[in-house]
Amino acid sequence: MTASFFRSRWVDPPTDLEQLDPALLPDGFRAGGVACGLKGNGKTDLGLVVCDSGQVESAILLTASAAAAAPVRVCRRQLRQGSVRAAIVNSGNANAATGEQGLEDALAMRDSAGLALGLEPEQVAVAETGVIGVPLDMEPVLEAINGLAGSLSADGAVRFSEAIMTTDQWPKQCTVRAGGVTVSAQAKGAGMIEPGFATMLCFVQTDARLEDPERQLRSSVADSFERITVDGQMSTNDTVLLQSSGTSGRGLPGGLLEAVLLQLALEIVADGEGATRVGRIEVDGAADRDEAEKVARRIANSPLVKTALLGRDPNWGRIAQAAGAALAGSDVGELGPEAISAGELAGDGAEAELRLVLERGGGRAHVYFSDLTHEYIRINAEYTT
Repeated sequence: MTASFFRSRWVDPPTDLEQLDPALLPDGFRAGGVACGLKGNGKTDLGLVVCDSGQVESAILLTASAAAAAPVRVCRRQLRQGSVRAAIVNSGNANAATGEQGLEDALAMRDSAGLALGLEPEQVAVAETGVIGVPLDMEPVLEAINGLAGSLSADGAVRFSEAIMTTDQWPKQCTVRAGGVTVSAQAKGAGMIEPGFATMLCFVQTDARLEDPERQLRSSVADSFERITVDGQMSTNDTVLLQSSGTSGRGLPGGLLEAVLLQLALEIVADGEGATRVGRIEVDGAADRDEAEKVARRIANSPLVKTALLGRDPNWGRIAQAAGAALAGSDVGELGPEAISAGELAGDGAEAELRLVLERGGGRAHVYFSDLTHEYIRINAEYTT
C-alpha cells in the first residue's frame, strides 16, 4: 500500500503501525467472495470469512432497530456470540421485512455455510444488506455457497470486501500490524447511517488474544461507529463482528482497534452517497453528556448545516438554530459567534471542525457527519426504480 489508510486528522494510530496488503488476513483466517446474481452485472455479492482456530474468541454487535432484518434476528437468538467461527454475507438484498420466509432463508444461508465448512450452525453468523422488503432469491445463493467455501484463502479479504458493498463508491478495508499483532477489517456503508448502535456492516479479524472481546468491541465502537451520521436513518441490518484466532499469543496494542474502526467510520461518512466533505461538531459545556449528545446530533443531522458544509458557507446561525431546537423549552440565552466556531465551514479542506460551547455544565460530545448533495437525492430517489 502506498497511500496511508489513516487519512483523517482525527485518527491517531499507534506509532509503530505497519500497513500490509489489505488482501491479507491475520494468521488463522480465510475469506473470499463470488457473484451469485443478487446485484447483477457479474458483481461480487456473496462473501464468507472463517477462523480456522478452534480457540476463536468473538463478539458481535447488532442494530437496535425494532424492525431488525431476518439475519439480525438469527444472530440475536441462535448464535454462540462468544465463539463465532464464520460469517456468511450477501449484498443486494437486506432480507428485511420479509416475514417468516425471510427468517427461514437466513437460517438456510447459515446452515449451508456451516455444512460446507464443517461447523455447527450456531458458530456461523449471517449478515445481509441491500433493498428492504424484497424476498431473497435463495436458489443461486445456496448453489454458490459450496463453491465459495472451497475457494477461501488467506489473501481473500479484498474479494470479501467487494462482496459486502452496495452503494459504496469504494471498498473500506485495511490490514495493519502493530506490537506483533495483525488486524484486518472490512466495512460497508454509505447511506442509511445513524448510530444506534452502529449503522453498517463491519467484520474485524485479528490474531491477538482478547481479554474481553465484547467490552473491547463496545469500547471501540463507542468512539467510532457510534460517532457518525450521514442521514439520520437507522439501518435494519447493522452488524459488527470481531473475531480473534489468538495465534500471535499477544494482547491487542492500545489504540490499534480504536484507530482502525474510527478510520473505517470516517470512510463511511466520506462516502455518504454523494458526500464531498466530512464535518466534526463538538458540543461542550452542556448540562451532561446526554444533552451534549442530543445537541451534537441535532446539528449533525440538520439539512441546513449539512448544506452549509457543502457550500462552504460559514453560517453559524444554522448551528445556533439547530442547537436551540435540540434544547427547546430551556433558556440558554443567545448563541452567537462567541459560542460557535464555524470558520472551517468556509475552508477548502475535505474535513471541517465545528464547535459549540454552552454554559450549562460539563457535558461534552462530538459527532462526525457528511454534507448533503444533489447526488444523495438522486441515488435515493432512484434506489428501487
